[in-house]
Amino acid sequence: MIVCSDITSYTHVGSAEMSSWGDVQRASPRAPGAAVQFPHVRIDHRPGHLNRYPHTVRAKAASLLCIAFLTFLLGLGRQAITDSDEAFYAEASREMVETGDWLTPHFNYTDRWQKPVLYYWLTSATYLVTGPTESAARFWSALSGVGLVLLAWYATRRMTGDDDTGWLAGAITATSYGYFAMARLGLPDLPLTFFISLGIWSALEGRWVLAGTAAGLGFLMKGPVALVIPGLVLLPIWWREGTLRALRARDLAMAALVCVAIAVPWYAAMTLEHGTAYLSSFFLGDNLERFATDRFNDPRPFWFYLPVVVGGMMPWAVYPLALAVRPVRDVLGRRVRVTADEWRLLIWAGAPLLFYTLSIGKQPRYILPVLPPLAMLLARAMKTAMRTADAPSGGRRPLRIATWSTAAILAVLAVLLVRARPLFLTAYPAVTWLSVAAIVTSATGLAWVAGTGAWHRLPRALTASGVSLLLAVQFGVLSGLHPEPVEQMAALVQANRTAQEPVGAYEVFVRNLVFYTGFKQAELFDEARALDFITSPERVLLVVRPSDRDRLQTIAGVRLRSLGAVQYLDTARLRLGTLLSPIPTQDLETVLLVTNR
Repeated sequence: MIVCSDITSYTHVGSAEMSSWGDVQRASPRAPGAAVQFPHVRIDHRPGHLNRYPHTVRAKAASLLCIAFLTFLLGLGRQAITDSDEAFYAEASREMVETGDWLTPHFNYTDRWQKPVLYYWLTSATYLVTGPTESAARFWSALSGVGLVLLAWYATRRMTGDDDTGWLAGAITATSYGYFAMARLGLPDLPLTFFISLGIWSALEGRWVLAGTAAGLGFLMKGPVALVIPGLVLLPIWWREGTLRALRARDLAMAALVCVAIAVPWYAAMTLEHGTAYLSSFFLGDNLERFATDRFNDPRPFWFYLPVVVGGMMPWAVYPLALAVRPVRDVLGRRVRVTADEWRLLIWAGAPLLFYTLSIGKQPRYILPVLPPLAMLLARAMKTAMRTADAPSGGRRPLRIATWSTAAILAVLAVLLVRARPLFLTAYPAVTWLSVAAIVTSATGLAWVAGTGAWHRLPRALTASGVSLLLAVQFGVLSGLHPEPVEQMAALVQANRTAQEPVGAYEVFVRNLVFYTGFKQAELFDEARALDFITSPERVLLVVRPSDRDRLQTIAGVRLRSLGAVQYLDTARLRLGTLLSPIPTQDLETVLLVTNR
């Protein structure tokens, strides 16, 4: 009989097939300090014996933290606030500190009811320490990315009993483009994803206080979706496993009580301050209408999220596609069965995907809760393929196809970066070239792994490729040179605003300019407001594109005098065609500061 203090990976136990630690757990009731016995294996459940080599666990956790630092935190404040939604949170938090009103968020010195308060509180508290900086605005989003890395690592390790699979799940999370892109934006979506993921995992583990805490913080971060998504995941899992009736009312009540204690006081205070109009505006307008109507987002096709998920998992995206073919075929042919843990992860990923697919108002970042279980599924699939690579019907062929394909994609991306270099106004040219070299090196390394079949090196080679690619995007494309265009425009405004003249931005720098100027600006939502603004009897300053300036002054019969201009690459409008055939004279915009007097 073998005694295992370290939980290892089980493929067979006696004659029964056990594919994961979760299967072993469910096959054998246990008590604290007890040992579970099988014909040839005894697993020790004594507290503190999850791993025989705790220093190895610490080393793996430390390596994941280093990777997450590179992809989520390094150079966090180098890029200016450019995303329009990010500007809401960065500026509203600055105004919270400036006004001292920690109850009602304000943007552009006007009440902002669209989102709950937690992200504003966290960012405002950080501003008190560091001042209103870009890195402070993004810190809690980046920290949530680190939390997701550790959660994916720990949950996968607990599920499989394998340290290497847990590490791979954490590495996938730390180096996937979807996490990277959101961690470097001061938005509540990644913190919400962390709370949703933590809540689901805690409920599955029976840690009800932690589950209630995660639900309450998620509700205070972004509203009802923090409860809806876990409910859509947990109920099918519990129904399938036949544990719905076994749930204790006391446990559920404890989780609900903790959730209510955290989330409800602020909503109650807002209702007392602003009346039921706030509740109607937030719960009906910003939640129900955002899901069921196109008021906030343009309608998109039902398949919209599929390419979003694939792009969000780059550079790992080819592997789930390649590795899924044979398992799906075997499951359909009833040659293998889907394990209980795999069912959990499939439901965890599938339920949010279906929910958001059914919505009318779709946004790429809404789908973030799908990525953690996909990372865990992919880590399991890759480790299985690597273990069976030398078997006659093993995973060598799909691994080779996926690795060659990924190497080719990286090589193509390097070529595209070279072609698009003239568009990268805020990056140092030398850093762009270094980024290209790093991507080419990564592609070469993956090609070597695919050619030699050194599959034991694949996880680290892919992780290094992910780090290289993401840092290339951050420093070789997006950031480096200062001041950036919006900062240049803010300086132009400050230099030309001699008598507290009204300032407005029309169709460009609409939300982020106020963060850099620090004063209220006119809200020009449409052409009619812009026309009223420039025909004002007082002197006004307008930030506008040349084409819009020409149209507005023709309609209004007002001559608008130019005071300065900046060049600007709107990364939100970048498309693959732009990189394939960049035309700087068309792709780079000129933004003007004009006046009517």
